[in-house]
Amino acid sequence: MKVHLIKLKTLQDNINANKNSLLHLNVWVSLVTNADWEKPQDILNTFSSADILGNSSDRVVFNIGGNKYRMICTYYFGQKNVHLYINWLGTHPEYDKICAESQQFILKINWFAKNSLDISFILSIIPIEFFVK
Repeated sequence: MKVHLIKLKTLQDNINANKNSLLHLNVWVSLVTNADWEKPQDILNTFSSADILGNSSDRVVFNIGGNKYRMICTYYFGQKNVHLYINWLGTHPEYDKICAESQQFILKINWFAKNSLDISFILSIIPIEFFVK
């Protein structure tokens, strides 16, 4: 099934806070855009460095940019699409901090929500078709 990415604002906020993440996020988005997943193991087949979180959280942690960044997503396998909701995106040291508090299982906020990025910029690097399915 194709992947439906939810929470564009998290990507926007991260790029605004971490300009160096742009290239790495483009690679990640490209892989997700072309993914065909039927079960959680398929996520790991696409992203071998990803980790499926326990505690029945239906969450996956992606290592982005050679493990410089971490992204926590909740996944749901629907009838036609896999819905991938971006819960959090940040640097590896920031991820370590939330793990020390066991927040990776429940975190629902974006720690980079300080500034907004012009939507036209993000759409110039990621096609609108990716977000509208």
